[in-house]
Formats: sequence, structure tokens, C-alpha cells
Amino acid sequence: MGTEATPARRGRPDKREAMIRAATRVFGREGYERASVDAIAAEAGVSKKTIYNHFADKAELFRTAALEGVRDVSEHISILIDKHLSKILDLQTDLTDFAVDRAEAILDAPDEHTAFSRTIRAEVTSLPPEVLDEWLREGPMRSLREIASKFQGMADRGLLDIDDAGKAAEYYTLLTFTPISDRTFFGALPISAEEIRELAGDGVRMFLRLYGTGA
Repeated sequence: MGTEATPARRGRPDKREAMIRAATRVFGREGYERASVDAIAAEAGVSKKTIYNHFADKAELFRTAALEGVRDVSEHISILIDKHLSKILDLQTDLTDFAVDRAEAILDAPDEHTAFSRTIRAEVTSLPPEVLDEWLREGPMRSLREIASKFQGMADRGLLDIDDAGKAAEYYTLLTFTPISDRTFFGALPISAEEIRELAGDGVRMFLRLYGTGA
């Protein structure tokens, strides 16, 4: 849904950055199976030989683009986790605000990264298993681990009643993000800020019925 480009990391050569961004666009547009190194080279404005000077094959190029894209989003979400879930002033409000900001951060990621994520989900059975494992670990699972850590801290303070913080983080995501993701087909369709907040708020209320203590 968003159109702003993710800033390049300092020290990354411009040519390599151009190839990774081109790969992200081509894989997002054509999928993993149909995308060719020739098409990526043309998109990046380099020769096919230049691609192979930096990456062993298409699989390595896909892996690099996938991991760098998901890490950028994960780092943003980590900032939001610290912002909303470190010092709880009002549990329901803070959980809702985080759910809204997380959804907007994911849905407003650059279009090329959103399309790339859809490719991963659509072609999951065709992807190299090790690439999928790394993508999950650096992306969705990283965020779940960080949320679970915050939830355990809330439980220690008597704010949540949980036996398994990891499972609680999964349910929180299912209740507060999945309805928004499904409604937009993971960012393919527009959604208003009001509807995001309404869906997130409904999810938080259901989450607190499961895990809230009333404290």
C-alpha cells in the first residue's frame, strides 16, 4: 500500500543495493518460479554476469532480498514494541495502540516488499526450506518472541494471567492483526484508519477476556 522506499543501509554498495531492490520488485511481481536472473539484471540496469559476481544463483538472490526486507520491517516493529509495551499505563489502550501501529507499519511498507511477502506466502511449497526458515525466524517469529517477552513481564506484574507467554503472543497476533491482514488481502486492498483501530480494539478486548486479570 505504501510507496516510500526503505533507506539503504550505510556501507552497502550502490550496485548491490540496486540488484537487491530489483530482485525484490521482480520476485514480487512475477513470483519465485517465473522470475529470471535476466529479468532482474534488466530491472537493475546491470549485466547478468554482474549479478553472478555478487550472488551464486537465483536462490541466493531471493534469500538476500527476503531477509533484508523482513529485517527492515522487524526492526521497525521492535521499536513499536518498546514504545507501547515497555511501560504500561493503561493495558487495553497500550495493547490497542501497538496493534494499530504494527498493522499500519506492515501494511504501509513499500509496495515492493508487500508484494514480495505475498509471493512468499503464495509459493511457500516451492521455496528453499532453509530460506523460509530464516525468513520466519528473522520476521514473524522475531516479533512474536519480543512480544512474548513483554507479556511475560506484564504477567510478572499481575497485569496478565498467562501460563505460556509465547502462545499468548500468538493469540494476540491472531486476534489483532490477522483480521486486518485478511480484510486487506495482506495489503492488496485499502483499509481506513478507523477500521484498523476498530478491528484492533475488538481483538484486544477478546484477548483480555482470555488473559486479563482486571488489574
